[in-house]
Formats: sequence, structure tokens, C-alpha cells
Amino acid sequence: MLAPADVIRLEGDAVVLLDQTRLPGERIDRRCSSVPELVLAIQELAIRGAPAIGIAAAMGMAQAARNSGATTMTALRAELADARARLAGSRPTAVNLGWALERCDEVIAGTEEPDELRRSLAALARRIHEDEVGRCLSMGRHGAELLSPGARVLTHCNAGALATGGYGSALGVVRAAHARDPGLHVWVDETRPLLQGARLTAWELAEDGIPHTLIADVAAGQLFARGLVDAVVFGADRIAHNGDAANKIGSYTLSVLARAHGVPCYVVAPSSTIDHAIASGAGIPIEERAADEVAHLGGTLLAPAGTTVSNPAFDVTPAANITAIVTEAGVHRAPFEQSLPVSAA
Repeated sequence: MLAPADVIRLEGDAVVLLDQTRLPGERIDRRCSSVPELVLAIQELAIRGAPAIGIAAAMGMAQAARNSGATTMTALRAELADARARLAGSRPTAVNLGWALERCDEVIAGTEEPDELRRSLAALARRIHEDEVGRCLSMGRHGAELLSPGARVLTHCNAGALATGGYGSALGVVRAAHARDPGLHVWVDETRPLLQGARLTAWELAEDGIPHTLIADVAAGQLFARGLVDAVVFGADRIAHNGDAANKIGSYTLSVLARAHGVPCYVVAPSSTIDHAIASGAGIPIEERAADEVAHLGGTLLAPAGTTVSNPAFDVTPAANITAIVTEAGVHRAPFEQSLPVSAA
């Protein structure tokens, strides 16, 4: 299993991350020596997953402070405000990004000396990383209790160590369940258009020796029809106050199939992903990504040139389709307005 520092770390004057665009073929670190380089890495999905993006944002702020030559708090705060704006605009859907930046805001507002602020932001970034991994371990323990012996679990996209900075949310549940029940089996959706299931989740499961089978996204329905799925488990990039959950495009489809076939659908995410300021999924911003991601695959054109493409990165699973939401605080069931915890401190 990937160690947290293998996924992302502060190293000297840079943020170093495992480049997820190169997996599974190559395991290569990407060194981001400036905030613009880190923003590009986030936008290109070299680092992705809501908790991991939050960690990256905190590390980016610490890096900006360390690399600044400012000698006064006024000048340093001005540079950090620019860094914050750049990071905040990198991806719109994952709430953890803004959550981490707000944690940085509190430190900046409460510090009066530049070198102290540099130390404090670096310490905060590392603490956020450690805390997210700790939350994943707790989620794994809580969620594993929901899976029956020999469970056949269908997951979508990647909610593992790569997406969370270590261990994983949805895959953390799988890891914890497999540790006590080696008979567990995972169905892995390929997750078009960027194949995070095929490239990343299957890679993580193979690294850990967890039995799994890769399927095309469109094959999920027949698995349900044949009674071969016991639970659907996926992560979330933002969860609204009422329990509606935004996750990688295609998650909603799985929730509909699960409900139609009487299969439980579990969403697993840390409390830092819950946005109580948004009443329902209708208020969650959905990122629209480049047309080339759909029209091309590995540089090969799949559709006629000029074809109009819609490429939303996420969809929203309504709370009615969710059997339970698992956070580090436990297993939460409807009504989610009452059961969901407040965001992590």
C-alpha cells in the first residue's frame, strides 16, 4: 500500500506528488516548485481526489510562504492572497480545496511574524495530511462493518490512497474489509473518460493483492441483473446538507441500478467533504472539462473532428439513493440533515 508521503509531500521548497497521469505504466514523482506549477498539476489530474486536493492546496500555501522573499507581514499576506486565489480557482467541485484554504486563512490571520507564519503553514499542511489519513483509517473500520463475508463490491473511479493522501475512503473500506475477509471481491468500473478505475483503482488493488475484476462502465447493469453485486461503495467530492453527493460522473447511474435491484449504496468520505452551506445537490458546482478527454483516448481521435462534446466531470447522487454515508465519525443514515457531522476542524 502507498505510504502517505508516496502520494504527496512537502520537500524543501517544492510540493512533490506521485503523477497519477502516468500510472499504471510509470511511477514518477512530479515536483512542483511554484504555485502555478501545482495549480497545473491539479488541473491536469496529476493529483486528484477531494481530500488529496485539499492537502495539495495547504501544501501550496506553505510552499508559497516559504518561497516568498517578503520580510513584512503586509507583503507576505499579499503574496499569499495571490497564491490562495490561484489555488482556489484550480477545480470547482471538491469542497476540501476551499476547506483547506480556510484553515490556512485562520493561521495567516492569527500570526504576526513572517518566519513564524512560514513555520505555521508548513505545520498545518502536514497536520491536514496526517488528519486526512487518520480519518480514512476510521472510515475503513466503520465501513467494513457494513459488508457481509465474501461481499462482491462494485466501486467507481478512484477513492483510494491516491485520492486521499493515504489509505483511502471507499477503498479504505475495501482494505479494512479485505484484511478480515480475504474472500471479498471488487468489481472495478473503468470510469470513462479518463479511466481512473482501470488505471488507478485496479493498480492500487493489485499492489495490495485484493481480488478484483475490471469491467467496462456499461457492463455494470448486467452484473446487477445477474445478482453479482452485494454493495456499491464510492467516494464523494462534495456532500450537501441533505446528503446529496457529488462524485465522478457515472456514480449516479450506479446508485439508480443499486436501488432498482435492492443493493445497498454506500458513500464514503471524510467530514471535510461535507458542505452544510449547500442545501442540496442542486447547488453543487459541476466542473465541465475539456472536450478532448472524451473525443480522444491516448492521443487517438475517437470521434469525427468538430464533434460537439459534453464532458461533466461529476454527477450528483440524490440522498434517496444512498443507503448510508460513512465518515470518520461513523455510519450516517437518513435523514442526513440530522445525522451528518459538521466539517472536520
